[in-house]
Amino acid sequence: MKGIINRLLLCVLLFAVLVSEQAAAQDSVQVITGKRRKFIPDPTKATMLAAAFPGLGQIYNRKYWKVPFVYAGFGGVGYAVYYNTKWYNTYIKAYQDFTDEIPETDSYIKLIRNIKPEEYDPVLHPSTYNLSTASWIKDQMMRQIDYFKKYRDLSYIGIAAWYLFTILDASVDASLFDYDISESLALKIEPVKIPLYNFVGAGINVKLLVTF
Repeated sequence: MKGIINRLLLCVLLFAVLVSEQAAAQDSVQVITGKRRKFIPDPTKATMLAAAFPGLGQIYNRKYWKVPFVYAGFGGVGYAVYYNTKWYNTYIKAYQDFTDEIPETDSYIKLIRNIKPEEYDPVLHPSTYNLSTASWIKDQMMRQIDYFKKYRDLSYIGIAAWYLFTILDASVDASLFDYDISESLALKIEPVKIPLYNFVGAGINVKLLVTF
């Protein structure tokens, strides 16, 4: 009787060891499988991250090489805003100085080249200035003001457009991350002869091949 009990205990012990080893093996398989699982980004998450902060969507999609282009675009349109705003304010100040009657306000002089102040300035040179020249100078200043104001506003629109483009890029990139282009779709380009009256011309023939 005692020997039977010992055998049963031994069997239970062996069974417990086998079960524990199998569980450990399953865990190790799950860990390995988890490490080798293919990354597939979520388009919604990529869009939200890109909207929250520029470049985060591209980082989430693991397209790290796109991040410098994201900030280069913002840097370009940001500089355009700075440049056009600077000259807009410069010409606004020059126009105000030119149209007032204060001799000390003469910031416009450094903007007007190839024409002497004696020919256009009614405040500094009232006896020698030409009315038509002064009117022409005033008109040119207004043109410059309108020009830089227009491109300043377009630069602000450019910032918004680039921001939306980075969000769209992250969303589309995540949506097409695992898109597979098989051999059933192919683009074929080949030269072709084109008869033209008394001579033959050369051209390019483009074919889109779809195999079902």
